[in-house]
Amino acid sequence: MKSLALIFSTLGRAENRSSVRLFLRLLGLLVVMVAVFSAGFHWVMAREGQSYSWPSSVYWTLVTMSTVGFGDITFQSDLGRIFSIVVLLSGSMFILVLLPFTFIQFVFLPWMVSRRNARAPRKVDAGVSGHVVLTRIGPIEEALIERLDRADVPYVVLEPDLETALGLHDRGIRVMVGELDDPATYEAARVAEAALVATTRSDPTNTNVAFTIREIDPAVPIIATASTGTSVDVLELAGTSQTLQLGEMLGAGFAQRVLKPGAATHVIGEFGPLLVAEASVAGTSLVGATIGSSRLREEVAVNVVGIWERGRFRTAEPDSAITDHTVLVVAGTREQLDAFDARFSVEVPIHHNVVIIGGGRVGRALGRRLADAGIDHSIVEKDASRVRAADRAVVGDAADIDVLRAAGIDDAETVVVTTHDDDINVYLTLYCRKLRPDVQLLSRANLDRNISTLHRAGADGVLSYTSAGATAIWNALDVNATVVLAEGLDVFRASVPEAVAGRSLRDGAIRAETGATVVAVVVGDELVSTPNADTVVPSGAELILIGDEQAEDRFLRLAGATRR
Repeated sequence: MKSLALIFSTLGRAENRSSVRLFLRLLGLLVVMVAVFSAGFHWVMAREGQSYSWPSSVYWTLVTMSTVGFGDITFQSDLGRIFSIVVLLSGSMFILVLLPFTFIQFVFLPWMVSRRNARAPRKVDAGVSGHVVLTRIGPIEEALIERLDRADVPYVVLEPDLETALGLHDRGIRVMVGELDDPATYEAARVAEAALVATTRSDPTNTNVAFTIREIDPAVPIIATASTGTSVDVLELAGTSQTLQLGEMLGAGFAQRVLKPGAATHVIGEFGPLLVAEASVAGTSLVGATIGSSRLREEVAVNVVGIWERGRFRTAEPDSAITDHTVLVVAGTREQLDAFDARFSVEVPIHHNVVIIGGGRVGRALGRRLADAGIDHSIVEKDASRVRAADRAVVGDAADIDVLRAAGIDDAETVVVTTHDDDINVYLTLYCRKLRPDVQLLSRANLDRNISTLHRAGADGVLSYTSAGATAIWNALDVNATVVLAEGLDVFRASVPEAVAGRSLRDGAIRAETGATVVAVVVGDELVSTPNADTVVPSGAELILIGDEQAEDRFLRLAGATRR
């Protein structure tokens, strides 16, 4: 009965009205044919001297047209037999058109449509809570969904278009059909029970989404992206809890790397009193030393947990060399990081030009921060309307050597490639590396899969637009005590496995078994921020660890360890 209801409900839809009209025309033609053939039946029978009623003539016509041919009424003359053949052939040919058309258009196709439509849900199942509601599917959402799946956090993607929703459903993405400006959509998505709503559509659409949700629930956290600074205020008025300007975020990230703070720590993750920070050591006394000979643990009590080297993270070992390209990942309390800054931070002035390729939001944001720091820079942009004279723009194609020389690439200390096309970024990164093998070269990736490609092309550092957005949303979600530091690198908190409890970190062999490094040990209210290999881990304690996704998964499978 449900299927029949779905079938009949399709008849009134606009896309089916033309089929209904064609069916009515064919039905009318059938009535005309029956009337004409019935009249012909009477005429031929009269010539043979036979007489039948009009119901009998209609009966004979339908029996003959349908090829049933009972034979209870027959013609005796050749004319009658020829007339019977005409009725038989024309009727059977017409019915071969009418019956399949009727079945396909009004039974089979509506049934297929109803089955297809049923695959795309229109509500979230009752009982679901703590889920994440997304208003589109894009690179940021796909990166976020990977993390949600790994952490067993439910989610749903809202999609107004049925065909798009069906395509997402076939890809295994949890999708729900609904209009983004309809309060009923968010009620069906159980937004009041959601842990977070994230919307990364256009600024006006994000505003409408936030305002519509606030009609239903005043408390659910809403994170929205904003293209311009003026949209931030509007989005906050509409009810967003947090607004992300990803262009500004990437611009600030590039600026932080360009300015070379000389070992000053930059906090990238927090776990209560424990802070995880990056420190670029170029130009400091640490260059040329190893992790072991630097005696950082003994002098300032920070724990060096890893090293970034030209965009690649590796675990810090005592014999790990520290070079001009090294960025240390350190962990400690605020006091310990301040002690590190006081001991090693130096001023590293920049006197040379910085060339920014791409005058979009990221490039302009970087330019503003360099201007605030008094750093000379030029922005290379093909479209003059995107930049102003105040942006120190050089209008032209960055693939043209004359344009790059006009921007000052010959004496530039840093080149930053910031366009929104990864293919172009790879091309220009490779080109600039060939032109200036010694320059600091930074590049932007829009898709995470191109990060390694850009490093191979010669980039010293790569910032990902997708990773920045997914990381910001994930960290705001604050689930499972996991903080994302960078693409593929997490700090996470977990209970001590039974196999490790009561043993030292050396004997527990956590790093050897899983690849994850213990950053700190939490025993009750006490935080041991600089554990060494001899630190004994008591039963009931908690560990704070750093590692990539595979290391995290291996650790959580170790002896039944669970996230905290």
